[in-house]
Amino acid sequence: MTRIRPALHPLSLALMVGLSAPAWSQSAPPDSPPAKAPTPAQSPQRARPAPPPASKDNADSPTQLDRVEVQGTSRDDDQRRASTASKIIIGRDEIERYGDSTIGEVLKRLPGVTTGGRPGRGGEVRMRGMGGGYTQILVNGERMPPGFSLDELPPEQIERIEVMRAPTAEFGARAIAGTINVVLREALQRRLNEVRLASTIERDRVTPHFSWTRNDKLDDNGGAYNLTVNAMQHKRVDDIDSRSLTQVFDSNGVQTRQTLLTNQGQNRDERKSLNLTGRVQLRLDGGDTIAIQPFLMANRGEGASAFRQTQTPPILDDRDPEALRYNSATTDGSSRSNMARLNVQWNKRIDDKSRVETRVGIGRMTMFSSSHREEDNVGATSTTFFRTQDDTTRSRDTNWSFNTKLTHQMDNEHNLVAGLEGEGTKRHQNRACLQSYTEGSPGTACSFLADFGDNVDASTRRLAAYAQDEWNVGKQWGFYAGLRWEGITTDSSNNQGPVSNTSSVLTPLLHAVYKLDEKSREQIRASLTRSYKSPNLNDVIGRLSISNRFPCDDPRLPCSYNTIDSPDRLGNPDLKPEMATGVEIGYEKYLSKGGLLSANFFYRRITDLIRSQAVLESVPYAPVPRYVVRPRNIGNAKTYGVELEAKFRLDEYFTDALPINVRSNLSLFHSAVDGIPGPNNKLDQQPRYTANLGADYRLRAVPLTLGASLNYTPTTLLQQSDQVLSEIDKKRVIDVSAMWTFSPTVAVRVAASNLVPLSFGNGSIATTPGRIVTSESTGRSFTVWTVRLELKV
Repeated sequence: MTRIRPALHPLSLALMVGLSAPAWSQSAPPDSPPAKAPTPAQSPQRARPAPPPASKDNADSPTQLDRVEVQGTSRDDDQRRASTASKIIIGRDEIERYGDSTIGEVLKRLPGVTTGGRPGRGGEVRMRGMGGGYTQILVNGERMPPGFSLDELPPEQIERIEVMRAPTAEFGARAIAGTINVVLREALQRRLNEVRLASTIERDRVTPHFSWTRNDKLDDNGGAYNLTVNAMQHKRVDDIDSRSLTQVFDSNGVQTRQTLLTNQGQNRDERKSLNLTGRVQLRLDGGDTIAIQPFLMANRGEGASAFRQTQTPPILDDRDPEALRYNSATTDGSSRSNMARLNVQWNKRIDDKSRVETRVGIGRMTMFSSSHREEDNVGATSTTFFRTQDDTTRSRDTNWSFNTKLTHQMDNEHNLVAGLEGEGTKRHQNRACLQSYTEGSPGTACSFLADFGDNVDASTRRLAAYAQDEWNVGKQWGFYAGLRWEGITTDSSNNQGPVSNTSSVLTPLLHAVYKLDEKSREQIRASLTRSYKSPNLNDVIGRLSISNRFPCDDPRLPCSYNTIDSPDRLGNPDLKPEMATGVEIGYEKYLSKGGLLSANFFYRRITDLIRSQAVLESVPYAPVPRYVVRPRNIGNAKTYGVELEAKFRLDEYFTDALPINVRSNLSLFHSAVDGIPGPNNKLDQQPRYTANLGADYRLRAVPLTLGASLNYTPTTLLQQSDQVLSEIDKKRVIDVSAMWTFSPTVAVRVAASNLVPLSFGNGSIATTPGRIVTSESTGRSFTVWTVRLELKV
């Protein structure tokens, strides 16, 4: 049976209350209100607060440098509290605080944000614990093509990260959980020439990283440019350790067979990547500007895996579909991908109150992968079985986008914005598959794939129009109202004929903020929104994938049944978009030294929920029904939770305390899917809670900055369907970092991610008539050490 591990009692809740108690017991001293920061209607590329004015008194004082650093954090908070819609800003200081090598490691410390994958490695980013595309990921306000991962974008290329808990008309409503917008480095007048050399060590494997950033002005009229080049390498080794226990019962409930299948082996993966981003900004007559921004990415990868499987007791009848066809398998593969995008943005000032921003972009992404798999009965005494399979896939995505936005500032403090958007992606995919069943025999085509189309042509087109108004009523009320229409069409063709999927949605969006005092130190937020999740391209056109354990291409055996734990996979062209009605209510209190206390409640009611489920289907490639996993609309669901956050400096409350910056947050989640029995009928991969605690301190006597953080997510049980209960292991990640600043231009940083590694795994229990299958896979995680030299010339 799957080991159901007890979850850690949420001690983080008590810890947060203890950390926050001093803040609640004292009122913040009066202070001046923050400068007006960019609103949701403004372009993310221009949302840069002005730096504080220099002072002659603190120009040469090293003790004042700490204040300058705290002011940097305060500017991020100023943008956060000046926005009508709930928003979190992470600037360069926060991105570099712990020396993270991936964006996922940066984001995992934010309230309500979790990451998939093994501890210490980043992974898929999720807000509110909601996986499967509920979180909208943007780069410079645009969605990236399929196959792009945030972890492929190094932190050195990022200017800031904007996290929006509720959707806005400008950034789009495909954000049921929220939106994360990554803004790349900008072109500034300030000269910068920065080089970073780093080496990462995981499991005794050294991987180098190189980054160079160049920033300077082009002329005296405001022209400037930025160039960032990043080259890195990853070497990873993971153990394969899985087991599956199958129990078969007769009609009277008496067990007739029990078999244990174990797999043990190792995966090796090595990847090299080169990333380049740039920005050239030109200032024209009349205050107009043109910005040209290229983005290039090249990845190369090689991988290998080998494992042995054992069946106890063995099924000796070769005609039984569950008999072990092979006891060893090895796979060697390689892949490469290239992406090039070019965006041009023109900002046109019509008059003192109106401006037009127009952005056009083109891009292409190519991907190639090849693999060679061998299956064999090594050392077997029964019938020899041998199969090889060579699989090659080529795909090409071509995309375009445009965005035009009109902004008009009215005399009565209304800020009106209206815009049109469009984007399209066209994909061509070709696959070649050859296989052989005797050593040395010529390969033959994988016939079961030919019937479903080795060649796929698909396209996606999206059009949107929106309007929004943001205004203030007096000095304490701020309102935002928006309306967005969006239509998406997906077309594809293969051997099975044309497939088309069309959907359109209209989403109203309302936000409000009330300042409890005129200086904006305390405020209450509220939002009422509609959002949605559209089926992605792979969900609609996903090609057929046959279970390796129960193949349908062996000429010696008929294609028979498979089991629910070893299903086939296929897309679903009949998917409808998910729609969600959302409510947000939040409280924020900003402290005098750059900290804050906040509590945010959210609720979402989702209709036409999409979930990938294994269902027994009649299929054209087998004479008997087989289990097939497809994304399906299964009904309705609801989710709600609360996100608590506390950031402050200890010396703000304790006179003799060190100026240690403390950051803590705790997020509690609950969800329920209609039609699936509880109590674990949650949204996909949503945990019960997630907690973070971190601190950093710059020593006064020596130029040393220390930091540490703890991230914890408990064990998650998920009832995927009436038949399948799955388990995801807990994650506890401890990170530490230290940076020695030799001079304003030279610094060395040492960081350790996942300092106390734990094993990590998942399991499931699948119950079908007459059969129970209990599966579990486990693996080790490791500490990732990073040493980085930072040079500013």
